[in-house]
Amino acid sequence: MRFLSVFNALGAIVFVFGLTMLVPVGVSWWTADGAQTAYDESIVVTLFAGAALWLATRRKQRVELRVRDGFLLVTLTWMVVPIFGALPLLIHIPGLSITDAYFESASGLTTTGSTILVGIDALPLSINLWRTFLHWLGGMGVIVLVVAVLPLLGIGGRQIFKAETPGPMKENSLTPRIAETAKGLWSVYFLLTAACMVALWFAGMGGWEAVIHGFSIMGLGGFSSHDASLGHFNSLPIEVVAMFFALLSGINFATHFLAFRGKSLRPYLGDAEIPFFFGVLAVSILGLTMYLLPFHVHDGFFATLRYVAFHSISLATSLGLAITDTAVWPMFAQVWVLFLGSFVACSGSTGGGIKMMRAILLYKLVFREITRAMHPRAIHPVRLGRQAVGETVLHAVLAFSFMYMVVVVSLTLLLAASGLELVTAFSAIVATLNNTGPGLNSVGPAGNFAALTDIQKWVCSFAMIIGRLEIFTVLVVFTPAFWRK
Repeated sequence: MRFLSVFNALGAIVFVFGLTMLVPVGVSWWTADGAQTAYDESIVVTLFAGAALWLATRRKQRVELRVRDGFLLVTLTWMVVPIFGALPLLIHIPGLSITDAYFESASGLTTTGSTILVGIDALPLSINLWRTFLHWLGGMGVIVLVVAVLPLLGIGGRQIFKAETPGPMKENSLTPRIAETAKGLWSVYFLLTAACMVALWFAGMGGWEAVIHGFSIMGLGGFSSHDASLGHFNSLPIEVVAMFFALLSGINFATHFLAFRGKSLRPYLGDAEIPFFFGVLAVSILGLTMYLLPFHVHDGFFATLRYVAFHSISLATSLGLAITDTAVWPMFAQVWVLFLGSFVACSGSTGGGIKMMRAILLYKLVFREITRAMHPRAIHPVRLGRQAVGETVLHAVLAFSFMYMVVVVSLTLLLAASGLELVTAFSAIVATLNNTGPGLNSVGPAGNFAALTDIQKWVCSFAMIIGRLEIFTVLVVFTPAFWRK
């Protein structure tokens, strides 16, 4: 069988994923929140399925995954793992359908944060912890998490990492070995998560609330333990902590890794995306604050600045937490903050969208073509920082951007054809494809995706997955050339 090694690796990943459920089951047992049975059953099913698939496809010889195998494994993982992630929700929450459970699980693992659940405040502690723990696992990628384990099982991981790692310049390695790279990135991720939780606790959150929201913020997911999201706390210190760590999560984790390893701030100064990242946010926050003042939607300049700053950072980084209902804003302001989520997050971050690196390259490409129109014989290489970007990378960026627009339009029309109002359909696709979370109108910060039909939820689930894997990773698997020998 051609893809036997892929299914073998998938079995190992499902098994390891089952072990992660020991975290919420331990919390459920410790707090006696009544959800332990759901986890017991889910763990048994997940471990059995993973072990059975691994044993059934095991080979004696060691097999290195090829490029084609990496794409298939990543795609299968992000489509299959949400099934098992949905089990605790499906078993414990009465009346929850398979569609809704899968949507919620996929939203968690892809760090989207769109939800179909109501009455979140009444859910057991471990269920809310599991929802945001899915964010944390998906934030750096389930594949990168287990890629350090797969070599021990006789399966190489470099091609998986290349297929999973976002950004047009992903061929650069941080360390000579893929396992060391994965461990280094996760070490930084773990340390920043712990710091975020401690900071939230000092800012006034309870201990478990700080853990739950720490997972959500560092994964840039957006799930909360309250229907009112972070607005439940109505606390400026908590909002400042959330914004600070959302900004850190929106920066390339490779940059964090290099800064931690070298104990120096120089990697941040040399990151070409960071000036644009903070520049776009600063201009947007100031501009939207001045724009909203005449509408008197908030009480004065500082209150307006507070709400604009939080929601601009939250949506731009694809965090998705909210502190107020932005539906009271003029439509221009709502669309602008939604638009920020399409490109502001840096490549290699836990954010979504096309990533700032691609946006910079697209801008420079447009500038180069304008210059060429005036000076046809001039040579104008496109540079990112001091590094010249090859034409192959530029063509890949153009192709990705074109497919991004095609996917947005196609899926929006599909939702509209299913009966969803156009603005809601468009914003739902933009929010899920960018892994942002809230959209506009009925799927805005004050609403959720519960009112959508099953077909509409499956479309949005698909948008989450292809958005998390940056479109081409999934589309490659659906091409006829992929399946040819």
